[in-house]
Amino acid sequence: MTDKLFIFDTTLRDGEQSPGASMTKEEKVRIAKALEKMKVDIIEAGFAIASQGDFEAVQAIARAVKDSTVCSLSRALEKDIDRAAEALKEANSFRIHTFLATSPVHMEMKLRMTPDQVVEQAVKAVKHARNYTDNVEFSPEDAGRSEVDFLCRVVEAVIDAGATTINIPDTVGYNLPEYFGKLIATLRERVPNSDKAVFSVHCHNDLGLAVANSLAAVMNGARQVECTINGLGERAGNASLEEVVMAVRTRSDIFPCATTLDTTQIVHCSRLVSSITGFPVQPNKAIVGANAFAHESGIHQDGVLKHRQTYEIMRAEDVGWHTNRIVLGKLSGRNAFREHLKHLGIEFASEEELNEVFSRFKDLADKKSEIYDEDLQALVSDVLSYEPEHYKLISLKVCSETGERPHAQLTISLDGKEYPADAEGCGPVDATFKAIETVANSQTRLLVYSVNNVTNGTDSQAEVGVRLEKGGRVINGQGADTDIVIASGKAYLNALNKLVAPERKHPQVTP
Repeated sequence: MTDKLFIFDTTLRDGEQSPGASMTKEEKVRIAKALEKMKVDIIEAGFAIASQGDFEAVQAIARAVKDSTVCSLSRALEKDIDRAAEALKEANSFRIHTFLATSPVHMEMKLRMTPDQVVEQAVKAVKHARNYTDNVEFSPEDAGRSEVDFLCRVVEAVIDAGATTINIPDTVGYNLPEYFGKLIATLRERVPNSDKAVFSVHCHNDLGLAVANSLAAVMNGARQVECTINGLGERAGNASLEEVVMAVRTRSDIFPCATTLDTTQIVHCSRLVSSITGFPVQPNKAIVGANAFAHESGIHQDGVLKHRQTYEIMRAEDVGWHTNRIVLGKLSGRNAFREHLKHLGIEFASEEELNEVFSRFKDLADKKSEIYDEDLQALVSDVLSYEPEHYKLISLKVCSETGERPHAQLTISLDGKEYPADAEGCGPVDATFKAIETVANSQTRLLVYSVNNVTNGTDSQAEVGVRLEKGGRVINGQGADTDIVIASGKAYLNALNKLVAPERKHPQVTP
């Protein structure tokens, strides 16, 4: 018989910890609904104790999601667990995920705790979580660098205390597949009560081995993988959901387990997460990259035309690649527009939101001869950024000609009052940013500027991402428009608006 492999998506929690990838409550709900449509088993909605914003996001997802289990992370502290339970209480199904470090370096340098104290606190935390639910997950943080004997002791103790899922994290991406697989096998063999819990893994990609380590663990008995859409996550990211799922599905001859995901939703989720976070997907990214199913070599083209399996091990349609043209146009009505976006997993909180997006859609239809679902995703993310509009672009005029220094003239609304500005720069985008700064004077440093075409063609919308840094705080901004310079100005202002909003913390150190 084939076992079920549970997919635990942590895009909304660990993925959000990528510098600049912070998401609003409404954006998190959109992604959670898309994950639910893909039939993800467990959605880690956030870290409820981190901030009021995180609490409200977890709470909103718990209310919105009906079919997937909703989870909140918590440190091994009663106040964290209480806060998580409060945020999750309206969910149809919820899990509390608590963690405590077990590696020598973490226990000594971070926790300042003895091994005995760690075991005691871990057990206490799991027992407290069991007061709220019988679906409790425990993670020994930095398990990949923990001593095996101590790890066995901790795992046995927390299973006895009531943990039903044991997650073994390679927190710093230190492990290699052969050794990590053996670690999972060793724990399952040596822990007397290992049969009473599902073993899980959460691998980071610091050495580019997150997916390989996760799959090695699955081959050795792990039956849950924690992963993120597009491999999003802090530092080098997490195991990529789409790669794990499609590896298990494609090599069903080897893996003794299978997922129940609707894989045709993968590309849609990938684009949604990319659009909301402003983290573009590289063209040669497995499964979801633009070139993943493209063939340029004549030999490859000839082979695929004769028989697809000569050079393709998966069908593009199985992960959601297909021609995504829609028949909506200038004459389309609001109801048709609303229903099509609902099909894409996009719903509006009010008629005002619908009207605003519909108006922008009409403007876009005047500019583009063909409109794709990707255009709509970018449009919705651009219009419904949900950031307080402290700054707003009113108008922008840029002059760029051979032999002359580019010049930008613009008008910005600052808390409702309009300010004109102009500046020269090395190029039209540079001039636009400098003109904005004459009003904002943000004293930020531009770390990243990226442009990504949403669809093919010279009339494609441009998705621009900027990353700003100020005082160690990193903020990501996004903007979309058929005009790259306007999209750039929008992205810069979007980042400045996020900078004005309160900073959200993710506590990772037990006090």
